[in-house]
Formats: sequence, structure tokens, C-alpha cells
Amino acid sequence: MSEEDTTSVPPAPGGGEIPSTELMELQPGAGLLPRPETGVMPPVERVQPLRPPAKSVRRDKRVGTAPRHPQWLLNQLPVGMLESDFFVRFVALFQDLGGTLLDDADTIEHVPDVSVTPVSMLSYLAGWIGVDVVDESLPEEVQRVIVASSAKALAHRGTIAGLRGYLEMLSGGQAEVVDGGGIWREGEAPTDVAWVRMTVEGTGHLPEDEFVSLVRDEIPAHVRAELWVGERRVFSTVEGVAVG
Repeated sequence: MSEEDTTSVPPAPGGGEIPSTELMELQPGAGLLPRPETGVMPPVERVQPLRPPAKSVRRDKRVGTAPRHPQWLLNQLPVGMLESDFFVRFVALFQDLGGTLLDDADTIEHVPDVSVTPVSMLSYLAGWIGVDVVDESLPEEVQRVIVASSAKALAHRGTIAGLRGYLEMLSGGQAEVVDGGGIWREGEAPTDVAWVRMTVEGTGHLPEDEFVSLVRDEIPAHVRAELWVGERRVFSTVEGVAVG
């Protein structure tokens, strides 16, 4: 090879060099191929196919916030301040204190979630939807059931479907609701339609008196009502309520 020839030539297997006239040539659709007279095939790095760009994730679709670095406050200090052991330990005190406050702020979005909110918040959440029977003396599970069932039944309050769903959530079992409402031809409607009879298998986690108190709040004031737990009538506004 002459001194003027500055072409970079890859080493051939077994030593030596491949003459520049026998370098690889590119053939469409076949990749890098050697000339037939050499039979040399160097390693070829295949190009990975292009992948479609990842879809962007909306902020409201994230599962949760990213964890905060344990040295989040110290990492914001200039390098010169980090050389002072006293100053680092002094700032670390505020870092620990501020971390607890920020942790509470990070979970503020979960406060309205009845399944995870602190017990002390349950009575406040109940007050937002007009439920005043959530007592802090009740077991935690019972408080959560009351708030959750009341909130879910709020949209259908005053309807037979809403009342049945409310009873089933409170009792944890099947409920039957029969009322005097209906649709009739003109002149054929009965004179007494403002009554309802409710039957449940049990009162779930609630004491019987608490269960009755919650159900009474769901009955319109002008409607006569009966509540049966199994074969026992535990509540009635008027004796002799007509059923059917």
C-alpha cells in the first residue's frame, strides 16, 4: 500500500490487511457483503427497527406521585455549604420536619377516599353529605360503611332502587323493598300509596338501634314505613301499615 493511500482498512482474519480494492460494498436489501473473491464477512451490526413513540401519560392517569429523595433539602444547598458538618446537620433537622409536612400534603388527594382516609376525617366527610349519625365511638369499619353507603345512595335517594341499595350496603346481605308506588290508569290509582316495607337478613356490623336510626333518615317524612329483620319487625311508624 502506498504512503499516499490513507484509506482505513479493517484487519483481515488471521492477520494482515484487506486491500482497499476488496472492501465491503453495500447492496440494496442484502446488507454488507464481501466480494466473491475474498469470502470475508466482518461482523455486521443490524439496525433495530424503529419503534413507535411511547404514548404520553396524562397527569390525572398517574398512579401516584414519585417518591421524594431522602436528602431533598440538602441536595438544594450550594457545594460550599455541604463542606460544613455542623451546617449539614443543622439543615437536616429542618429536612426531617419538612418531610413529614410534605408527606401529608402529598396524600391530600386521598382524603376524600373513604377506604383510606384517617378515621378522624370520617365524621367530616359524613357532614359534607348531610349524614350526622357517624359517631367516633363506633368501630372504624362501621364508620367507613356508613359514609360509603350514604354517599353511594345519595344520587338515588327517595327511590326504591336507592333504598334497596342502601339497605344492602348497610346490612351486607340481600334486601327486599315493597312500596305503594306504581303506575295506574286514570281513576284506578289506590287511595293509599305512601307506605313502604323493608326486609333485611341482618344488620351487618351495626347494632340494631343504629341500623334503625340510619334507615329512618332515608325514609321521606310523609311515608309510613316498616322495617323487618328476618321475621322480626324492629321499626314501624304506624301500626297496621298496608302491604300489597
